[in-house]
Amino acid sequence: MKTDIILCGVGGQGILSIATVIGEAAMNENLYIKQAEVHGMSQRGGDVQSNLRISSSPIASDLIPKGGADVIISMEPMEALRYLPYLKADGWIITSSVPFVNIPNYPSMDVVTQALAAQPHVVCIDIEQKAKDAAIPRSANMILLGAAQRALGIDFDKLEAAIRRIFARKGEAVVEANIKALAIGREAQ
Repeated sequence: MKTDIILCGVGGQGILSIATVIGEAAMNENLYIKQAEVHGMSQRGGDVQSNLRISSSPIASDLIPKGGADVIISMEPMEALRYLPYLKADGWIITSSVPFVNIPNYPSMDVVTQALAAQPHVVCIDIEQKAKDAAIPRSANMILLGAAQRALGIDFDKLEAAIRRIFARKGEAVVEANIKALAIGREAQ
């Protein structure tokens, strides 16, 4: 088993929380994990990207080569496209459909949508609206993780257990909101 994941988005959207949950679930399955340095964290609203590699055998490098990513999980649709050169030909893109327009030359959504539609495996959902509709607006990132669950090859129960461990110190309401979000995402696959 080997899964190479690129996590990307904009600072403050919860990319690190997604990485932490995936990493916790993988380690509890006795899998090897390497995570490359997260870039862009210093600025809320700036580009954030991280490489996360999971394997049943030792991993030599924490960086994913071009054409090597099995999955891109993106909190923002244009960010998914930014890392397209790293995606395998049969790789998956799991992305939010709603742009976070933080640059003056952000492309039109028609261009972004067409570029995503040209890829063979894309799950594109409005995670923000789903989170608002479920009264869990701060858990949109876990909806995206739920939508990525099958592409990651990690059992839903393992992700749920990781959420319970990671968010336990924040209280049962936070834990339950994130588990609810994970389930909503799984249904959106």
